[in-house]
Amino acid sequence: MVSWQRTLFKKYLAQTSGEPMMFEPVRAAGCWFYDADGKKYLDLISGISVSAAGHGHPGIKAAIRDQIDRYMHTMVYGEFVLSRQTELAEFIAGTLDDSLNNIYFVNSGSEAVEGAIKLAYKYTGRKGLVACKRAYHGSSTGALSLMDDPYYSSGYKPLLGGVDFMEFNKEADLKKITHETAAVFVEPVQGEAGYLPAEKSYLKALRNRCNETGCLLVLDEIQSGMGRTGKFWAHQHCDISPDILLTAKALGGGLPLGAFISSKKIMSVLSDNPILGHITTFGGNPVSCAASLACMELLSREGWIEKVPEKEALFRSELLKWGIEGVSGKGLMLGVPTGGFEHSKTLVQKCLQKGLITDWFLYETGKLRISPPLTIDVEEIRFACKVIGQSMEELNALK
Repeated sequence: MVSWQRTLFKKYLAQTSGEPMMFEPVRAAGCWFYDADGKKYLDLISGISVSAAGHGHPGIKAAIRDQIDRYMHTMVYGEFVLSRQTELAEFIAGTLDDSLNNIYFVNSGSEAVEGAIKLAYKYTGRKGLVACKRAYHGSSTGALSLMDDPYYSSGYKPLLGGVDFMEFNKEADLKKITHETAAVFVEPVQGEAGYLPAEKSYLKALRNRCNETGCLLVLDEIQSGMGRTGKFWAHQHCDISPDILLTAKALGGGLPLGAFISSKKIMSVLSDNPILGHITTFGGNPVSCAASLACMELLSREGWIEKVPEKEALFRSELLKWGIEGVSGKGLMLGVPTGGFEHSKTLVQKCLQKGLITDWFLYETGKLRISPPLTIDVEEIRFACKVIGQSMEELNALK
């Protein structure tokens, strides 16, 4: 039966594709969604790497309620001293190298990218940007300019000029970074290319090249941050540090929140000539910051991050039992090969029928996405792999 809500969804909400999933949850708890009939569905993608602590964690909900009782919106970002903002900024800085000590809160990952572009232009006085092929940085104009695939950007030109693209994980291409480059944008784990980790030697060479040319290294950890790869930040696997770090998604604990992070020296250029050189009304909303702080404290306290490597190993071993090889990614950012986009679409629907929510990637459409809450347990992992394996067997039987 088609619910009235689905009718309203189609009638009044702007559509982003011709084939939305149309799943209608009525509640969520832990790693599970429930529909109106009481059927439960394991969430294997956590809202695209958002719900790191699962759905409806009581600690996060308590923090939200407490902040709502105090106050919600007060003033545009950067004017009032708001305790949840300052406490969260201190916590985030404590997870990073000393040089990354200044946080600018925004509403989303795309906004963090836009802020970083402006910051790089202003600080360096240069106008060139370099990004990786098959990168995904968001849907706003500046973020689209950092994506080389014309399928996603050609309909929205003109975009920013002066952008060059290099092959991911190819050190020879680092020569495209020059003394005209203001900043280089790189994902430590390429998200929409199917969860492809950067090689340690590549990131070290990238850091050295940025040092040589005097440009800023911007690491986009909008998906890979908050413990998803087994460390709080993915770049910490490689013993390097960026000049600007981007975060969002899991940062908000389920509410909208993003940030771009740099040193006080670099960030200070936004406050002068002109004054209010970058501004946001709702960035750093105190309710979002309260949820974020509660979530960050849970991630650091509960041991979920430390267990990510063993959960990754279990996913790989359980999928292998079904003959599924070639899984890409790191930690709880995994891509399962399907054999093509049509197979992926069929598998997503088969998995949904069996009580498992997954999805494909924007660029690598021949893979299924595994990006569950970090709280996922052993039995839930086995269930997910069983559903994927059974669904693939059913698909193969139809060939």
